[in-house]
Amino acid sequence: MTKSMLPYLAFDPATRRLRLDPHEPAFFQNPSEAYGFLHRASNAFFWEDFGFWCLGGFDDVNRLLRDRRFGRQNPAGIPDTRGIGEGRTHLAAFDAIEANSMLELEPPVHTRLRTLVNRAFVSRQVERLRPRVEKLANDLIDRFEPGGAVDLLPAFAAPLPITIIAEMLGVPVEMGPQLLDWSHRMVAMYMHGRTRETEDMANRATGEFSDFLRFHIGERRKAPADDLLSLLVSAQEDGQKLSEDEMVSSAILLLNAGHEATVHQTGNAVRSILAQGGDPRRFFASPEATAATVEECLRFDAPLHMFTRYVYQSIEVAPGIVVQPGETVGLLLGMANHDPLAFAEPLAFRPERVDQKNVSFGAGIHFCIGAPLARLELQVSLKTLFERHPTLHLAEQPRFRDTYHFHGLETLAVGF
Repeated sequence: MTKSMLPYLAFDPATRRLRLDPHEPAFFQNPSEAYGFLHRASNAFFWEDFGFWCLGGFDDVNRLLRDRRFGRQNPAGIPDTRGIGEGRTHLAAFDAIEANSMLELEPPVHTRLRTLVNRAFVSRQVERLRPRVEKLANDLIDRFEPGGAVDLLPAFAAPLPITIIAEMLGVPVEMGPQLLDWSHRMVAMYMHGRTRETEDMANRATGEFSDFLRFHIGERRKAPADDLLSLLVSAQEDGQKLSEDEMVSSAILLLNAGHEATVHQTGNAVRSILAQGGDPRRFFASPEATAATVEECLRFDAPLHMFTRYVYQSIEVAPGIVVQPGETVGLLLGMANHDPLAFAEPLAFRPERVDQKNVSFGAGIHFCIGAPLARLELQVSLKTLFERHPTLHLAEQPRFRDTYHFHGLETLAVGF
């Protein structure tokens, strides 16, 4: 191993092996620094701390996300081998949800589940929510203490998407804090270096979350309403309905995915925009400018930096790097979004850039089903926030959470 100019990173160019602790503060507070080094050294490398090959070039990541020789479903079946210690009996509830989650499945089961759920998330359906999102954003801003400071994450970034997805599903909005708690405990399963305590809490949260949803699914069977749970109960594709286990898994996935990344992206976006100085309203002068600003926020500081795939057949993923069936590869979305081969001045925040694109929502058959909703929530909430408070400023320097491969702030204290 040879040290780089970055003291926390060691890279061997001959073997393309990287040593970089994802819990190193210098890294997770500013991953673009390490990504810049790796773009110059090699866009493909074996990340020893994770134990698998990773790719961070934009074209490679975009291509592999769409390549059906890679997938989310473990070839050995679910559950996978991510458990701490020998067995996984303590993860029975969590594994039962994973086993029916469209995020962890491949066709034909994935196709059936996604087709049944997707109709609620197409752009024309989501667009109907714009007035509701705008009202909710204004209501949350009205609650800010006048002339004071506020942490935007719990006061604005978190309640907006969890309220919208709860209303869409048809579960009590006042359960929002509990839904967030269950979600956080489950999502912790995907973090590097988790513990047995993390697993026990995730399994307990999954069981409670499942019981909660089974109750509400039962209510919708008796009295359907105009909501997503009722849609899941009644939805059919070629005469097939969702099983109750599939409904529970789908609802949990939609609740977790429907807010987790959006909360992070909202905080990251506010931080990015404030860092530009000047009047932030210039980024939201028209619907087109607003949409472009959100896309640049998604590229510039993405909420998810790594997405993994299983290998289904022997394949050369980069010159001289052959992966075998059953292995995992890491696709580094945040690194890809800063690839100098794909973007002019990748470290510059430029909503007007002509090379605007990103892989923050993934690509291929697992492209984020909630992307239209996330985009609408970000467009409306950011525009409303900065129009209401154009003098918004950081009250303290925000710091990122130690949660790679998610990438979001611990707090976002602002004054106005």
